Amino acid sequence: MPTQLTNVRIAVSEKVYLKDPSTSELGKILLLNALPLIDSLGLERFTFKKLATEIGTTESALYRYFENKHKLLLYYTSWYWGWMEYSLVFGTANLPSAELRLNRAIEIITGHLREMNNPPFDLQKLERVIISESSKAYLTKEVDMDNKEGLFVQFKSLCNRVASLIEDFSPNYPYAHSLSSLLFSSHLDQIYFAQHLPSLSDIGHDQVVGGEFYKQLIFRTIDQWPAK
Repeated sequence: MPTQLTNVRIAVSEKVYLKDPSTSELGKILLLNALPLIDSLGLERFTFKKLATEIGTTESALYRYFENKHKLLLYYTSWYWGWMEYSLVFGTANLPSAELRLNRAIEIITGHLREMNNPPFDLQKLERVIISESSKAYLTKEVDMDNKEGLFVQFKSLCNRVASLIEDFSPNYPYAHSLSSLLFSSHLDQIYFAQHLPSLSDIGHDQVVGGEFYKQLIFRTIDQWPAK
């Protein structure tokens, strides 16, 4: 299987931005340079003023693209989940059984992002930001309003796809969506714990061990459910 996917454009909901940053040179510079700043400073300390100084423009020019830094974070998280779903579809398309497809899906989700030609930003930095900051995209007082506006459509689509793989493998299992969303949130939490609160994780930085842990967790959980 090839390690790179080409000629792919990940669509992000138009509700996330005021002007699509991928359609202009300044917008692309914004996306390219905001990510390492968020990675190094954290979302709380990141500001458009600091970004404007970094890239030699004005704050007002940046606000033409995003209403605030929360929407910018939503752009990165939406792109990440969209790319993850594309990788998942690509990686499981030709596998002959539901068990193999679910097994491969877990490997993709708990591994590193698949590489792509000419990515819009540094994928390693994106992974780090997702690990440390992505929960802030929905752990807000505005989550219900954001959800109604469709700001989490990529994440929900990805979770639904994995839930479908679980249902294909075990049609009688009643908690496919809960198990799917648990996989994503737990995987990111375990990496964060391994990096910063290591006594809370046995996985460490080993992606292979992490994948095997979630394979056992998911398949054994499903196997414990009695067939109808």
